[in-house]
Amino acid sequence: MLIPATRYHDCEAALSFITGVLGLHAHSVYRDDAGAIVHAQIALGRGMMMFGPHGDGEFDRFMVDPAQAGGETTTIYAVVDDVAAARDRAVSGGAEIVMPMRDQDYGGSSFTIRDPEGHIWTFGDYDPWPTED
Repeated sequence: MLIPATRYHDCEAALSFITGVLGLHAHSVYRDDAGAIVHAQIALGRGMMMFGPHGDGEFDRFMVDPAQAGGETTTIYAVVDDVAAARDRAVSGGAEIVMPMRDQDYGGSSFTIRDPEGHIWTFGDYDPWPTED
């Protein structure tokens, strides 16, 4: 199993955007004594991504903010059953669509957004895992 992880400057805003606008759910959210998010696990089905705040911890030396990199270095692909509904939800929540919904040569359709901190998310119905008939 692979679980991507990233950093956000405003973890509360990121959590609200990811759960409210993108429709994923918070699997676990860990906070410090002051109530600030120190680690969040966000799920879609059995898939998960994790995030935490930018800081000066040991792992942060490996992380680059999308604004510093001039773009994203890794993106997130979310498999959804209804791509049009996911797009409509993202648009109504104010997400910036950077690639409109379209059919893909490899199958399925997808669209891509940029979240408020510059991270790139693609939502599509192409599932690379074979299903049994």
